[in-house]
Amino acid sequence: MGQSPVPDIIEAIAEAKETEPSKLDLALYEYIDPEGIHRLASHGTASWTLTFELPEHEVTVTSDGGIFVDGTQEGLWA
Repeated sequence: MGQSPVPDIIEAIAEAKETEPSKLDLALYEYIDPEGIHRLASHGTASWTLTFELPEHEVTVTSDGGIFVDGTQEGLWA
């Protein structure tokens, strides 16, 4: 799992909002450091969970590839 989950996180948020990623009025970097997410994801054998808040949503990303928005799995990043 060397790829960054950031694009997939954006897609999962769009899925939860029932819109296209390009139509999101959201700059992820205003809420969390995308480079930090990438560094965390690059620890291939480590087990981790990252949860952060966005306006109207809580996002959780897990080391096994899950992306959850408000507790519902909306995508995978692996």
